[in-house]
Amino acid sequence: MHVVLDKPDDACYYNARLDPRNYLIGPSSTNPATRLRQMLARPGIIVAPGICDGISARCAMEAGFECLYQSGAATTASRLGQPDLAIATLNDFVGAAEMVCSLDPTIPVIADADTGFGGPTMIARTVTKYARAGVSGLHIEDQVQTKRCGHLLGKQVVSREEFVTRIRAAVLARDAIPGGSDFVIIGRTDSAQVLGMDEAIARLKLAADAGADVCFIEGVKTKELLELTVKTLAPKPVLVNVISGGLTPSFTSKDAEAMGAKIIIFSLASCVPMVHAVRAAMKSLKETGTDFSSAQGMGPREFFEVMGLHEVVTLDSKAGGSAFVSI
Repeated sequence: MHVVLDKPDDACYYNARLDPRNYLIGPSSTNPATRLRQMLARPGIIVAPGICDGISARCAMEAGFECLYQSGAATTASRLGQPDLAIATLNDFVGAAEMVCSLDPTIPVIADADTGFGGPTMIARTVTKYARAGVSGLHIEDQVQTKRCGHLLGKQVVSREEFVTRIRAAVLARDAIPGGSDFVIIGRTDSAQVLGMDEAIARLKLAADAGADVCFIEGVKTKELLELTVKTLAPKPVLVNVISGGLTPSFTSKDAEAMGAKIIIFSLASCVPMVHAVRAAMKSLKETGTDFSSAQGMGPREFFEVMGLHEVVTLDSKAGGSAFVSI
């Protein structure tokens, strides 16, 4: 049950229904956005591995992860075979999200939304389409429209005012969803590498005041800077993105939790290992003329079991079907 609470600061956005204290007790919700808010309000860091397709999502769920991250870089690579340079469109991202969110509709999926794909009206459309796809939360950043991966050099950012306008548009769109949505808005700044940490923290404060539920500091380079960000923005939750070989040190989830971060995402946790594995398999096939060794004993049935074979067979049987009596 939601309670009516006093607004803490008249200068800031406040929605009593979405106050974190409303999500502290009770069973885990089957609504993924509500569950994400419960996870944010309760103790423990949220660890979300980056997934890039159905196979990586299935593997992450099999490993026991309770939240997934749809990485923009990974989605662009897997769907388009292109680098993370503002090439993928809103429809590319939504199409990927619809598939991932359908695999287990109770597991929260946080999705990259780049710059929101346009002005305020387009950003509002982005939020609506992500929410309809089953996404639990998205992050919108302050790079220019022709953005690039946050761990590449040469980034450019928009003004503070334009960044805040993006966040405000996202919040307004979420609040306009009929029935009251728990969809989570994450404000991300890439300004640390362009304008310095002071500006990055200032921008995240403005994003929080405009209604961002979580603050995402991209490319934070040291433990001390992450701790400073967390302390300065408290009690607003902070998200940190770790990419091996990127700008941020390879913090473990325990490291990040000790520094006060509430969410840690590993954007390329699936697609980079996938490149290594597929490269090795293709090399082996080319050299030996067979895929026997790279299959490592996994046949079609074992593969399909990872992809949800048991659930399909069980549903068919319960419905009275007989198509999969023998399979």
